[in-house]
Parts: sequence; structure tokens; C-alpha cells
Amino acid sequence: MNVEIPSHVSDLATGLGAGVPYALKVLAGRLADDPDMGRPSGLPGILTVMVDGDVFEDCPDLAVGYVREPGRVVIRHVAPASFAEPEPDPGEQEREPEPAVDPALTAVTVREVADAWHRITRLLQEHAPDSYAALRPGARPAAVAAVEDELGIRIPVELSALWLLTAGDDGVEGSGCLPGNRALMALDAVVEVHRQRMDSQARHEAACADRPDYEPGTVWKPTWIPVVTRGPSDRTSGLYLDAETGYLGRWSRYNDDFVEEPDTLVTYLEEVADMLEAPSLATRDKPGLVDRAMVWLSGIDPGRESRWQPLAR
Repeated sequence: MNVEIPSHVSDLATGLGAGVPYALKVLAGRLADDPDMGRPSGLPGILTVMVDGDVFEDCPDLAVGYVREPGRVVIRHVAPASFAEPEPDPGEQEREPEPAVDPALTAVTVREVADAWHRITRLLQEHAPDSYAALRPGARPAAVAAVEDELGIRIPVELSALWLLTAGDDGVEGSGCLPGNRALMALDAVVEVHRQRMDSQARHEAACADRPDYEPGTVWKPTWIPVVTRGPSDRTSGLYLDAETGYLGRWSRYNDDFVEEPDTLVTYLEEVADMLEAPSLATRDKPGLVDRAMVWLSGIDPGRESRWQPLAR
């Protein structure tokens, strides 16, 4: 039985740990001998098999989804098993257990993020190599877990998957590669801004404590995770991901721009990829180039406007 590992799965596997590609190769050998070893998942035609990461060096436990076709097996997606199986908190044993999450459904989310991000980076590498070079390498799972501990909340699967692919954007001349020239935040900046915003919420509530008839409102929620800022070094505003609802929202240091976006992280990344692949159809913003860097028209610095050229595809 022939077992295929598509390139996007191999790319994602590399980001999950140095030992993951080898673990997949070993699994492929086992699937060649026993293609029915997986268990049915919540997705039609997808079988899921779990991989014990302790058997391999630098490899987390994995949930791998595959399909069996006549004469071949195709591995469709891979994700750390921890994405779908949160560890219990010893201090919260009395709470009702969270509903079980199907590893295959979790892996599909990981694949959607990886597909969208690879579409974005492929276009950057081809047309805006300086912006591509400014993207940081993916974070290790341990680094994502450290952010989770610092924030005190579980990082959504889609955000963990993105951070495993890239851990931030250093930008070019103060511009990130996302619409509005926003930049994906580095992990340490995520922790710092979240802490600052939580402090602002505490101060806001304290200031309103002596005004019982006044509704204090919300400056920041613990479940809001800052993910995108106005620029690589500009933290006055940006986008957050609500870990509770899964939707993005806008935030501002001055608390004057709280608007929920009609996007999840997946749909946001997919739309960015769509705008880069078909710039003439882009509606929210217009991608373009200044020399070798991606610059979006809505957030362009006036000093660079004369050098801006629309992205042609």
C-alpha cells in the first residue's frame, strides 16, 4: 500500500518539532502494512491515529488524520494531540469536564490555518522578499505553552497553529505584511500587551468603584488575546482574538475602538491570501509594493506613497 504525505503536511510537521517528520515516516510504514489501524473521526472518510511522542526525540503526541483510497493512503493533516486534549487543572477538579474534542476536527483547523498562511507566504516570497524575510520562524510548542501559562487561558487551536508556523513579524520600515500594514505580534509582546490591558481593566474598575450607579464597561477581558498590532513597533491599537467566541475584534490603547470583526482567525487569513492572489478583486484594502516590501494602500506612509506600486497578478 502506497502512503503519501503531501508537501503542506510535511511543512507543518517540520514546525511541530524536529522529530515529527521522522515520526510521520514511521507511521507511514505502519499504515502501509495496516491501513485500517486508525479509528473513525467526526469527518466523513477520515481516520485518525494517535502517535506517542515519547517514542521519538523532539516530538509531541500527535493526532494524524488520513484517508484510505484504492491502492493508497493519503495523510491529510497532523496536529499536536494537546490541541484537542487539554490537560486537567489540578485546582479545578470539581468543575464539569469539558466536552471531548475530536482530534480530526482540530487537525482540520490546523490545516486550514496552514493552508492560508502558506498561500500568504508563497506570495510574499515571490513578490515581497523583504517582507517574507522579516517573518520570524515558528515557535516551539513549549513557547506556546509558556504564553498559555502567562495568560492563564487556553490558546485557541487556530492561534497555536499560526504561532507554530511563525512567531511574529519584524516588519520592513515600520510596516507589517498584513492589511493596513499591521504586523503579527511576537509572543513576548502578546504577553506584555495582555498584561497591560488587564491592568487597565483593573484601574478602570477601581475608578468606577465609588460610582455604584455608573456602569464601568469593559476595557479588556481575560479571554482577549492580542494577536496583531498597528505596526511591528506600534502597540497603540490592533486586533485581538477572543478565546471564548473565536472571533477577532479591534482594540485601542485609548479604549476608543472596540469593534468585533466578522472574522475568525481562519477567515481573516484566508481573505488576506485571497487579496494577495487576486489584488484586483480586493475590497478591504489594496496590496502593493515599495521596492521589495509588501505595503498596503490604506496604511501607507505619505513619504513612501510615490514609490508604491499596486501588486499585479
